[in-house]
Amino acid sequence: MDRRYRLTNSSDFKRVRHTGQSFAHPFVLLIVSENQLDHARFGVSASRSVGNAVQRNRAKRRLREAFRIFLPQISPGWDIVAIARPALLDASWEKLQRALLSKLNQAGLIDAG
Repeated sequence: MDRRYRLTNSSDFKRVRHTGQSFAHPFVLLIVSENQLDHARFGVSASRSVGNAVQRNRAKRRLREAFRIFLPQISPGWDIVAIARPALLDASWEKLQRALLSKLNQAGLIDAG
């Protein structure tokens, strides 16, 4: 994913966590907050509850890829933090995509056109 679509600063993560609205699913927790940019930005995180370093990195790679697929459909002007949950590792790719799409729709981030 192109660097301009990623949240990289810890201050951005903190701002989204403190000011954003959250949408929970057993696979992932989405936290969304508005930004003043002409594109959406994403950040992924996985705590130690997900597993060891290999499992956390795998969970983050899966989330990044899922976001990359939905990127053209997501409305501009949002910062999104996705926090992986342990069940994400055992989920099929199709179930993960459906869950993420469901939460993005619930948050009102998917463009209709």
